[in-house]
Amino acid sequence: SESVITAQTVNRQTQRSPSDHWVLEHDVSTPGLGPTTQELKQATKENVSNRTFVEYVVLLPGVSRTSIEKNITLDSATGIELSCRLDHKYSNLKNLQVTWKRGNETIRHINKTENSWSIQLRILDNSSLGSYSCTLKSEEELSAVFNLQVPKIEGKEKPIVSYEGDTAVMICKSFGYTPIAWTWYMTNGSEQIAINDSLLADKYAINTVSANVTHLKILKLTKEDDGVYWCEAAFELGKSKGKLTLKVLSFMVPLKPFLAIVAEAVILVTLVFLYEIYSKRKEKCAEEEKEFDQAEQLKSEESNGLENSSARHRKI
Repeated sequence: SESVITAQTVNRQTQRSPSDHWVLEHDVSTPGLGPTTQELKQATKENVSNRTFVEYVVLLPGVSRTSIEKNITLDSATGIELSCRLDHKYSNLKNLQVTWKRGNETIRHINKTENSWSIQLRILDNSSLGSYSCTLKSEEELSAVFNLQVPKIEGKEKPIVSYEGDTAVMICKSFGYTPIAWTWYMTNGSEQIAINDSLLADKYAINTVSANVTHLKILKLTKEDDGVYWCEAAFELGKSKGKLTLKVLSFMVPLKPFLAIVAEAVILVTLVFLYEIYSKRKEKCAEEEKEFDQAEQLKSEESNGLENSSARHRKI
């Protein structure tokens, strides 16, 4: 079984011709795993009119319980058509019940061919964004979900590490889409505060390297600069944020292992020194005790000698 996701420009008031079709797709399917999704690269920008739409098509396999999910990125107002199409190989499925929903709200599909069910949407602002789903019920249940969203701004997963007094540079990019404007925020508790580099020129510098890239430079780092920062890209259909984390370290931090080694060495030397003093004092005490014992022994011997001499004199 196989599933296909495509995008194409269609004109509903004229017969389709090869020039009306603009298909972007590439296969990332894995054999044997049932239905697969195919990545949509980037839809064309079309004027919102009564005639022109960008069509996104999901080709559903005939036998599956897996829901196919697809993210569709839109940065500006456009007309789109979402289509769920059943593969012709499975056209023998009877009594199909087809339901379209936006979130949990059922909506009417306005276009139907033999094996295709579609809805047309005019996306003028972010109120039209969100999830749209189609469900085909027969012996099996087949479904697909289209997630309409503004372009995502990817932040940096790992923290940016720098030291007090240094300068940190944080970078945000918008891949494939050009924002109308960029804004940087710093986090203060649970509140996000916009950074105005013109008022704090000695601390912050915001540079728009290109329309798709912005840099935030933080000067003379202190521990107070440690925290979470956000870059916000404004598009015609809404805003998108990227998250970055800055970790500011003290210069003492890299010295801690060295200081720990020095402290251990000092303690070891001190212990050795104290042991040497203790050993010498012990030896000195032992010698003094030995000398004292020898002196006592001599006194005892002298006393015994005098007693023996007196005894001999009395016998005579």
